[in-house]
Amino acid sequence: MPRSAKSAPHAAPVQVGTAADGTRTYLVAMPPDALPPVQRRDLENAWERARAAALAENWGPPRLFRFRREDGGWTDLALADSDACCWASAIDRTVGMETSYGLSLCLRLLALVDLLAAVPWAREHVVIRRDGAQLDAGLLAAAAQLPLTGQARFDQTGFTKLMRQAVLPAPVSPAPA
Repeated sequence: MPRSAKSAPHAAPVQVGTAADGTRTYLVAMPPDALPPVQRRDLENAWERARAAALAENWGPPRLFRFRREDGGWTDLALADSDACCWASAIDRTVGMETSYGLSLCLRLLALVDLLAAVPWAREHVVIRRDGAQLDAGLLAAAAQLPLTGQARFDQTGFTKLMRQAVLPAPVSPAPA
């Protein structure tokens, strides 16, 4: 996945620092729910890159995020789970997380994994194979476009509603008399 996302107009910079212990810190001038949508294909590529990194055991350092809220306060988020750190590191290596787009891509991927674990219907949109899992294109499209919450998750109700609308057939109009 190329690092071309940096040149996109929605690629607001993110201040990134690294502590002596390797922990990466991100200072973001907007809340998670203001991060931009991403391209479905970028999210699909991020899923594949993250899966490959996990299989190769390319664990990454912990990551701390500090988001500026609209009220002037801050929302802090920490990634310390080894799988989440691995996946974030894979995205950082391929797309970069020093822009709002790259950060949005990473957080949407992690929010999607969280949603898959929490919402039983979502598992119907995942095909488990011997070499990994494949996500349904509709699920990826929804995750790419729906806004994150202020806690960098997906609103389960909104996600469910969108997916139900996507899989239900359009109502049939009565034939003109």
